[in-house]
Amino acid sequence: MFSGIIAAVGQITAIAPRHDGAATVRLSIDAGRLDLADVALGDSIACNGVCLTVVEQQAPCFSVDVSPESLACTVGLDRPGPVNLEKALRLADRLGGHLVSGHVDGIGEVLRFDPVGDNRLLEIRAPQALARYIARKGSITVDGVSLTTNAVDGSRFTINLIPHTLEVTTLGSLQRGSRVNLEIDLIARYCERLLNADGDGGHR
Repeated sequence: MFSGIIAAVGQITAIAPRHDGAATVRLSIDAGRLDLADVALGDSIACNGVCLTVVEQQAPCFSVDVSPESLACTVGLDRPGPVNLEKALRLADRLGGHLVSGHVDGIGEVLRFDPVGDNRLLEIRAPQALARYIARKGSITVDGVSLTTNAVDGSRFTINLIPHTLEVTTLGSLQRGSRVNLEIDLIARYCERLLNADGDGGHR
């Protein structure tokens, strides 16, 4: 689990096919300011909101393998470039954002990225299937960043990005037409599951 509070912006420096018959690729990532001292092989690191397993580590770099399924349903992991990084939560950590699983639910499209003073007004169109889970003043994860929605209109929602968020994440480089990884709030997902249970508490 993660919190959506980005610890550092890293850089995908290399992408290499694994030749394992499944089209898996290995990403080499420069962790930047992310402290890898307590990271071991097998640990999880969220990269642009995608939970990935560390398979090699030699500070300041680490490597992860990405499956074809993950590549097909996410953006930002198929080419060199900056990525938002967060290590998995420990039970004693502060939950500064909200509970994030690192499992991307869909890809959104940036419709607006307009300056409002020092802030930015970000408008995103989510896949229609996710619209029901997005609520005004609710939580959503965009490229791994925990954010709060300002307004929701159908499948569109807006977010106000403060200067700090723009400076310490990759969101400052967004523009109209950019595609972003979205993860809906876990609470919304479980509420729907409970409401749609067939009167048996979900047991089969």
